[in-house]
Amino acid sequence: MAWVDRYERAWRDGDVGAVAALFTPDASYRPSPYESPKVGHDGIGAFWLDDEDEVFTMRAEPVAVDGRSAVVRVDVRYGEPERQEYLDLWVLRFSADGRVEDFVEWAYWPDKPYTAEPQS
Repeated sequence: MAWVDRYERAWRDGDVGAVAALFTPDASYRPSPYESPKVGHDGIGAFWLDDEDEVFTMRAEPVAVDGRSAVVRVDVRYGEPERQEYLDLWVLRFSADGRVEDFVEWAYWPDKPYTAEPQS
């Protein structure tokens, strides 16, 4: 959870320079399991810049840890007043040096369909 705390602090501060301390140079970062990954420090940093100056709150708790892999449940609420909430699962794989080499976000939010079936 120390890594998640550092991630939140860097994200909140818009500290793109912290990407190198959080992720390996060739890290893969997928904001959704079906999206193409953002790869490496430049790709992840550019993605972070999209949320620059965004007001949010965040709570996180571990769900599972197995060796270098972890799953974290994250509750993020954007805006003031609140305009959007997300309940996420982050699936993280750490390298030997403690940085993340693979990050996959499974995000859910109110009124999103929970199935791939066509909505009627």
